[in-house]
Amino acid sequence: MNEKIRLLRERLRSLNLEGMIVTNPVNIKYLTNIENEGTLLITRKENIFLTYTMYLENVKSTLTINDEIIVVDFRDVGKDECENFFLFCENIGFEENYVTYKQYHFLKQKYKVNNLAETENIIEKLREIKDEEEIKNITKACEITDKCFEHLLTFIKIGISEKEIANEVERFFKENGADGLAFDTVVAVGENSSQPHWKPSNRTVKMADPILIDMGCKYNGYCSDMTRTIFMGCILEEIKPIYDLVLKNLQNTEDEIREYASIKTISQMVENDFKQYKQTMIHALGHGVGMETHEIPYISPKNDTFLKKNMVIADEPGIYIPGKYGIRIEDTILVEKNGKTILTKSPRKYTVI
Repeated sequence: MNEKIRLLRERLRSLNLEGMIVTNPVNIKYLTNIENEGTLLITRKENIFLTYTMYLENVKSTLTINDEIIVVDFRDVGKDECENFFLFCENIGFEENYVTYKQYHFLKQKYKVNNLAETENIIEKLREIKDEEEIKNITKACEITDKCFEHLLTFIKIGISEKEIANEVERFFKENGADGLAFDTVVAVGENSSQPHWKPSNRTVKMADPILIDMGCKYNGYCSDMTRTIFMGCILEEIKPIYDLVLKNLQNTEDEIREYASIKTISQMVENDFKQYKQTMIHALGHGVGMETHEIPYISPKNDTFLKKNMVIADEPGIYIPGKYGIRIEDTILVEKNGKTILTKSPRKYTVI
């Protein structure tokens, strides 16, 4: 049987659920490797993927006999058959953080489910822990990202715009083995770097500008995430203490990362250190990375859980001085039993081009 679906069934039983309706395309791809539109039904005895005629051939070519997934054309399923998929089942799970209120009532009526129950991010929690193949794909995505950063150090010149840099990132990824962007690239020059999620504009690079670049690619469906703040020509003296503070906290965080480390404690450590220097952490310290760039766990003082072996997380302390500049340094990191492996390896100390 498909191992991921087997684990999902175990978790469903622990929640007293007799099946699940999966509609989130990311979760469907995680469980089945299917990328086509459709609905995955985990019933008492069978795994059924309902899809449209135009996708049938592709879906069937994706699956193997070991997946034990029955592929069915929506057009071949009548109202009565839909109502029989979960016959005599009391509690069926759904993705409460993905399904809208309208969709919830549609699913409940279509499949005649007595109790459509919340699943507490059951699939997302499975996705937290990466297997060997997933780690391999993320590692490759990080390698491509490092190569892109190395290329950018020779590409960026005075007079080039944020948009041109962002376009070059996408071009490089696609021409060097990546599926494409993991997210919209952030390129923030000068005063724009004080806004954490700045969208690239026509602002051009000038002498002494800080240049914040947050980028990531996908490889075989898995993401990388890395931020570097570099400088054109020179680094202003007033910026150095802030850069040093951010880098120190990135390194201090990494020293604490290992299996069973407290997410809350790690986050509070950075938050408290920033406060000593009258600075504020205005976003979470980090997040999980996998098929999506932002996954659980979220690395924040509000999270009382612990890191686990084979989680992949992004660690991204940042300080932003409104209207002047921002400094963020971010790495993608694999959590291990007694420590960590930093998967993005680009230089983190002052980089002046």
